[in-house]
Amino acid sequence: MTGRIKLGVIGLGEIAQIAHLPILYSLRNQFEITAICDVSKQLVDAIAQQYNVSKGYVNAMELIADSELEAVFILNSDEYHADNVIAALQSGLHVFVEKPMCLNMADAERIAAAKQQAGKEVMVGYMRRYAPAFRQALEEVKSMKHINYARFRDIIGYNHFFIGQTQNVFKFSDIPAELAADKAERGKEQVRAAIGDLADRHANTYRWMAGLCSHDFSAMREMLGMPNRVVAATSWSDRNFMNVLFEYDGFHVMYEVGFDHQIRFDASIEVFGDKKTVHVEYDSGYIRQLPTILKIEQSEGDSYQETVVRPTYTDPYTIEIKHFYGVVREGVPLNTTVEDAIEDLKLFQMIVQAIEDQNNSFINESKTS
Repeated sequence: MTGRIKLGVIGLGEIAQIAHLPILYSLRNQFEITAICDVSKQLVDAIAQQYNVSKGYVNAMELIADSELEAVFILNSDEYHADNVIAALQSGLHVFVEKPMCLNMADAERIAAAKQQAGKEVMVGYMRRYAPAFRQALEEVKSMKHINYARFRDIIGYNHFFIGQTQNVFKFSDIPAELAADKAERGKEQVRAAIGDLADRHANTYRWMAGLCSHDFSAMREMLGMPNRVVAATSWSDRNFMNVLFEYDGFHVMYEVGFDHQIRFDASIEVFGDKKTVHVEYDSGYIRQLPTILKIEQSEGDSYQETVVRPTYTDPYTIEIKHFYGVVREGVPLNTTVEDAIEDLKLFQMIVQAIEDQNNSFINESKTS
């Protein structure tokens, strides 16, 4: 089957305006933005005018029920992902959902069951894994005979630094108060369903792991597999800084993450072998066409060589969205699946428990000293 996919887009916020909508419009030989939805009526009207879309909704379920659609992009807030994905599958739609797919295991299992019953595709938006530099790095790491150590890093400035200097994003203040309250309550309930009473102390950590760290954990899992365990984890400060040490067979992985007020994006992967180091450098996804870079350092005999590879200026979002078209129209294999995303939820739980254990250990040591 060929031709354009008639598409609905739910959630018209910053990243939808910066990445998904302009890319979908640029790929109009493959996609037709048929309907859009957001809880802000003013935002719906503005985007409808910008992209010449005739159907605008403020209720996601009404868009999902639109019989003209073949697929839906779910780009709204995390709290609504599960219900929207399931409703879309039950309506016979293919689904692209931004990460995190959902916030707890119970919702993930509901999504998996709905997908199996519907027989439709669900693609989770881990766009960094679609960067050609990352895909090439996977092959380089596979060629290593031995891994000594790996490091994943994501210490970045807040998104508004990049957006304010480079983008014009619509923002309106017409969201009903009751919807804002519903969003907050849903978030609390869903995190509590994930980590129980630990939510009293670690809900914030859990939420930004879902929002940011899932990029890194997802890439780590595809490159190195699922870790055996979390050796240690600690978080501190109101800037959401965290370190996690993962154990693999024969080596460990250090993860560093945090936000600060520097206008730069320090996100990278490093895998250290005996004679080769593979290094992937990411830049902000909020500025399109910034390349992802692959660096390879290798020793042979007496020589040492550094290679820098920039496979393309095409941004990972574009490559990811083209892949979605291939999945739906051409049966292209998909690896950012429902089952794959569930592994991130397991890691979130493991890390929160490790942070709690570390805190309890410190308290106990203080009492006995």
